[in-house]
Amino acid sequence: MAMASIVVVLSLMMVGLSVQAQGDLKPDFYSTSCPKVESIVRSSVETHFKSDPTIAPALLRLHFHDCFVQGCDGSVLITGSSAERNALPNLGLRGFEVIEDAKKQLESQCPGVVSCADILALAARDSVDLSDGPTWTVPMGRRDGRVSSSSEASNLPSPADAISVQRQKFAAKGLDDQDLVTLVGAHTIGQTDCLFFRYRLYNFTATGNSDPTINQAFTSTLQTLCPANGDGTKRVALDNGSPSKFDVNFFKNVRDGKGVLESDQRLWGDNATRAVVQKYAGTFRGLLGIRFDIEFRKAMVKMSSIEVKTGTQGEIRKICSKFN
Repeated sequence: MAMASIVVVLSLMMVGLSVQAQGDLKPDFYSTSCPKVESIVRSSVETHFKSDPTIAPALLRLHFHDCFVQGCDGSVLITGSSAERNALPNLGLRGFEVIEDAKKQLESQCPGVVSCADILALAARDSVDLSDGPTWTVPMGRRDGRVSSSSEASNLPSPADAISVQRQKFAAKGLDDQDLVTLVGAHTIGQTDCLFFRYRLYNFTATGNSDPTINQAFTSTLQTLCPANGDGTKRVALDNGSPSKFDVNFFKNVRDGKGVLESDQRLWGDNATRAVVQKYAGTFRGLLGIRFDIEFRKAMVKMSSIEVKTGTQGEIRKICSKFN
């Protein structure tokens, strides 16, 4: 069987599993066992957000990284030298303390009831809402995984992935091109380190020149922010214009050659993904912004249902960073 056929078959299988998983999750899962779960998680996120608004994209990214490795089961929260959290793509993850704070409060109110995976899904939703983005109903009932391995993190998308690679990684999780572009739109409130894109500015593909897909004036801006021999850990916004507001400006950046990450800018170089970018990008938020808000809600519910554990699978951790 050709590789393309294998990817299609796997994708269809994942879609089926995702639909089944969504059926096992319910918005009112804790209505009697822990009715204040959403307000408790919201309070924890708000407290941290007030002192550090950058915690919003951090929590969104934490949830994404959790779901793409062994499903949305809180495995990224586990500590340990060989745990998923210590894999190279996860070393910059933040927001663990927000989840732990919420878990402590929930354990005092409803011991052994609410999973860390559900807390993370709720925290991601609240982070977007606090950043002037959309909100949505989070189906709950996820169980926490009992396995966390750094070797599994190779499934995560990389800042240098070609569109074909991005498409394959998303398809393996039951997500299509529209889901891909829509979820990457979360970069509207994201940041990255200079080291993840500086190669585009000075010696792209060993030519001694910058990446030609970057807007020339924007190249100069990025070079000022990230000198060739400067601090590789310096943080740079992925949205040039409204970095702390959840809006469609990120898509305008990609359209205009101002995507910071190579993987983001490549969305414009593929016919299928470009069409989605064009659909979201516009001269003002208006109806185009509302369209993105609606599609982002759908994509987040779909993503947060990837390979979830329900029923008697997994466990409900007492501490999110440790197996029971």
